[in-house]
Amino acid sequence: MNDALPPLPPTPATPLSIVHPDVWQPLPARGRALFRLGHATWLGLTGAGVGTGIGVLAHGVFDTPIWIGPVTGLLLGALYGAWLGGRRHGYYRWKLDDEGFAVRKGRMWQSETHVPATRVQHLDVKRGPLERSRSLATLLIHTAGTRLESIRVPCLDDGDAEALRSTLAARTEPERDDD
Repeated sequence: MNDALPPLPPTPATPLSIVHPDVWQPLPARGRALFRLGHATWLGLTGAGVGTGIGVLAHGVFDTPIWIGPVTGLLLGALYGAWLGGRRHGYYRWKLDDEGFAVRKGRMWQSETHVPATRVQHLDVKRGPLERSRSLATLLIHTAGTRLESIRVPCLDDGDAEALRSTLAARTEPERDDD
């Protein structure tokens, strides 16, 4: 009796939604809310910490309630974080060309990273619960040459993330020499 499971049928490769290889591709608009939520959370918590210090000082000097500082810091930090996250989402781009994969982000502090296909070690696609609810995924490209270095592209379309992983993996696999 054979208890082995039958092999899975091959899944068709999802085509990339690339207009042209020389054009920088934006992230899908449905990921903007996740960028806003992430930035609002971290800046809100930072604002609450700063507001706590200011609240303690204001309580000692002006005899105000201590809770005003942290609450005000939390609200201001969260509002600024939501605004900043929406802006940062708009300046995030990626490109797949013949040489490899590139990511461009930022407006004031711009960053552009190009990873040649020959430097790719392995690829991961991660999906958190919020990303899955919006059909999004994060592509992690682990590179050779530096310890613990990877390129992270958040909030990609789920199909694009899978297609990018398949395309880059096919480019990085060594050619077989069957003698």
